[in-house]
Amino acid sequence: TREVADYLGIPITYASHPDPDADQFDVTVQAQAFKVDSGPELCTHRLKTLPFMGWLAEHADPATAVIYYGFDRSEPSRIQRRSGIMSALGWRTDYPIALNWTRTIWDTSEIGIKRPNTYSAFKHANCIGCLKAGWQHWYIVYCTRPDIWAKGLWAEDEIGYAIHHDDTGPVYLADMEPKFAAMKAAGIPPTEHIDQQRFWAQANRIVIVNAVQDSIPCECI
Repeated sequence: TREVADYLGIPITYASHPDPDADQFDVTVQAQAFKVDSGPELCTHRLKTLPFMGWLAEHADPATAVIYYGFDRSEPSRIQRRSGIMSALGWRTDYPIALNWTRTIWDTSEIGIKRPNTYSAFKHANCIGCLKAGWQHWYIVYCTRPDIWAKGLWAEDEIGYAIHHDDTGPVYLADMEPKFAAMKAAGIPPTEHIDQQRFWAQANRIVIVNAVQDSIPCECI
């Protein structure tokens, strides 16, 4: 972000949580919930939405301001939802990438700015340990960021509920540790750059095969 701002000659204006060190786990533990009913995850609201809307109310004029978002053409539902929410609050929005504005560059590498390192494993430069992400994302966290995995375990313990849940109910990070350990030992690559269906088909097949082999008695005697 700073490299892009320096290239454009525009200072960065921070409109985020007052504690720069607060992360998704800190704010949800403080709220004692990851989300409420079917609403959005509280991390997004506490870390980004609430501070940003407060900044707009203090510094911007709805009559002249336009808020730009970096959604692309593959995200029509996000664009529609964001447009509706902001319009209802009296703000205008625009989406230069999705709406095919005339572009001078297509990739920051063209101006000497490398992509964030997170793209080597993740599809997006979102929070590592995203509370909205699936298990493929969290397998990468387990393999590459044990500090964040540990903080996720701490947050679940403090709140008393799981980040993830499926049709059978909550699934805690600790519940997945044996499977993730087996996947890591089997060499399953920690990446989102493998199609989700293919990733889990491969992972489940290898873990099951290894479990069967481990259960076969030794015949060396």
